[in-house]
Amino acid sequence: MTDTPHRRGADRTEDIMRATLELGQEIGYAKLSMEAVAARAGAGKQTLYRRWPSKAALLFDSLLSVNGPALDYPDTGDIVADLRAQIHSAVDLLARPPVGPLFKALIGEAQHDPQIAAALNERFIAPQADKTVARLKTARDQGQLSPAFVLDLAMAILSGPLYFQLLITQEPLTHEYVDRILDALLTGIGPTHAY
Repeated sequence: MTDTPHRRGADRTEDIMRATLELGQEIGYAKLSMEAVAARAGAGKQTLYRRWPSKAALLFDSLLSVNGPALDYPDTGDIVADLRAQIHSAVDLLARPPVGPLFKALIGEAQHDPQIAAALNERFIAPQADKTVARLKTARDQGQLSPAFVLDLAMAILSGPLYFQLLITQEPLTHEYVDRILDALLTGIGPTHAY
């Protein structure tokens, strides 16, 4: 394989992102700096700043590069099983360092940085919400959910308790907790309920 400038650039990007995640895990987001990442990755500080305007932007791209479980929904014809499988995968990803602690730090940073908030919404939150709503719509069309239930509200009800536990109470997200949320929600939006 020829060492082209494009390949060297891709390798450099991977090195920088790996260094970001390693340092973030070792020292935490608050102490993370572009200078420390550059030193760990063997890159110039200007290389980082040309690609990412801030450590939050670098961390966000680094987190998105993590090869975790696919957060796509299966479609087995059973909405409960499909929601359970997808949300269990998300919980497993958040439970694995460095993703969970750094994702929480990124959400905290988004409260003060409108660009990070917009990127987080555009590149992660909105696509995941769209996948959830699409899967719920299919289930509703198949008669597995009440035809009157508002799908984006179901998405908010599903994700709210997860973010509450992750960010507010900081209790561990478990499969059992997910199952309790699904049971509570789906009891109310089953096909026999009218709204």
